[in-house]
Amino acid sequence: MFTITPHGPNRLDIALSGKLDREGMTAALDDLVVKAEGIEHGRMLYRIDDFHLPSLGAIGVELMRMPKLLKLVGRFDKAAVLADQGWLKKISEIEGALIPGLEIKAFGLDEADAAEAWLTA
Repeated sequence: MFTITPHGPNRLDIALSGKLDREGMTAALDDLVVKAEGIEHGRMLYRIDDFHLPSLGAIGVELMRMPKLLKLVGRFDKAAVLADQGWLKKISEIEGALIPGLEIKAFGLDEADAAEAWLTA
């Protein structure tokens, strides 16, 4: 499951759980593009519960849309990631170091208040 919920004019809350297949990834990325339209200096709050690696088809969809996704990511300045698995938190922060202009900080699932405070600071 991948759901995207607008939270104010410049923020998206994204919930990811379970495993994504090709159809789920296609729908999720289409929804992300639509809901990110018009956002500037945005913020994202990712909540990753019960994560499973996506299918090869889902990864293929993401790779095919990478140029569009990189442009979209440029609309955001900060992303907080709530996750229960240490490796997901580490990967998130490494990703933030690799994407110019986007600061990513990871938090445990029980640290939602700290993530909110960091996003608004």
